[in-house]
Amino acid sequence: MGKKVLILVSVLVFAAAVIYAVFFYEKREITPLTNSWDTPIPHQEVPQNLVSLKAEDCGVCHKEHYEEWKLATHAHAWTDLQFQAELKKESSPFMCINCHIPLQNQQEFIVTGLINGDIYRPVKEKNPHFDPILREEGITCASCHVRNGEIIGANGSELAPHPVKKAPAMLDESLCIGCHNANAVITPTLACTFETGDEWKAGPYFGEKNCISCHMQEVERPLVEGYPARKSHRHWFTGSGIPKFDTVQTTIQNGLEFYPGKLAKTLSAKDSLNFEFMVKNENAGHRVPSGDPERFILTEISVVNSKGAVFVKDTFRIGEEWEWYPEAKKISDNNMYPGEERTYALNTKLTQPGDYRVKIKVTKHRLNAENAAYNKLGDNYPLFITIYDKEIPFVVK
Repeated sequence: MGKKVLILVSVLVFAAAVIYAVFFYEKREITPLTNSWDTPIPHQEVPQNLVSLKAEDCGVCHKEHYEEWKLATHAHAWTDLQFQAELKKESSPFMCINCHIPLQNQQEFIVTGLINGDIYRPVKEKNPHFDPILREEGITCASCHVRNGEIIGANGSELAPHPVKKAPAMLDESLCIGCHNANAVITPTLACTFETGDEWKAGPYFGEKNCISCHMQEVERPLVEGYPARKSHRHWFTGSGIPKFDTVQTTIQNGLEFYPGKLAKTLSAKDSLNFEFMVKNENAGHRVPSGDPERFILTEISVVNSKGAVFVKDTFRIGEEWEWYPEAKKISDNNMYPGEERTYALNTKLTQPGDYRVKIKVTKHRLNAENAAYNKLGDNYPLFITIYDKEIPFVVK
């Protein structure tokens, strides 16, 4: 018995020695960060005469801008339940936060490099300027408008009580594309695929309109109450229209327009019902849907009788389909290009006389119910909104 114990102890000691040697004597090389998405915006000092970098404090003077920003999904970029669920996964690397909380001031740690180039072994140090309240604001005012102790503006102002720098080039579409065109395969099971910038550059509006033209509508108003009116832009960053929580609102920018076909008010039982519904990407300068590859749009066309019984129904999907495991790869993609039209048809024969309706419903989805359940997002996380809902009555005689 004593001999067996001695052997077991020897094995454990040897194993411990091997682990110690591997951990402490591993050849380590600190690889510098080279990708644009690897690092946040460097630490920013609070400009003179301001009390903080928080949006709430900016909103004391810039009231309309602040109220608009609160409607933007940018304001929930960090608290977004889907993002937080992804962040908790072992496959989530350190750099994912750099688009959701882009200021170094918002981040608890400063990453200075990678051990042997491994994205899952970042070299971290505590951030002495970490502001946990600012972190909750996600993509906040200072993300775009504070640099080197100054407030960056498109037009500048001599009336402001704080330092202002007129720098429209620092607020153009390249600032948006910094996050909305992040496209890289990070690991075999992790692909960051946001290609809106590339889609816009390949589209018909490149050189004429940009992100700001559509998503930050121009308006004449004073920057601060009591100031003269001037050219400004809305700050709700109008987008998909799907709010991040069921307790908040956001604004919508629909790229699609919908055109139902003609339907006779009266049909004979001998006639076939041939109904067409056209969807057109009429307004967007990029593909629709764009951005997150889990987004999709469903068009449901059905025929029901006066009691609501469904006689025929068909569903048409616009969006990408991905396989995420064991390797991330795109299975299909029928996102709509700018200007593209798509016509859906419903053909059936109704032999029973009576009152009927063609029902058309178009819904825009953030992700499917299966993935939402997997990520335990809960009932207060809106998965979709309805963007078109119409009924066309007819009679069969």
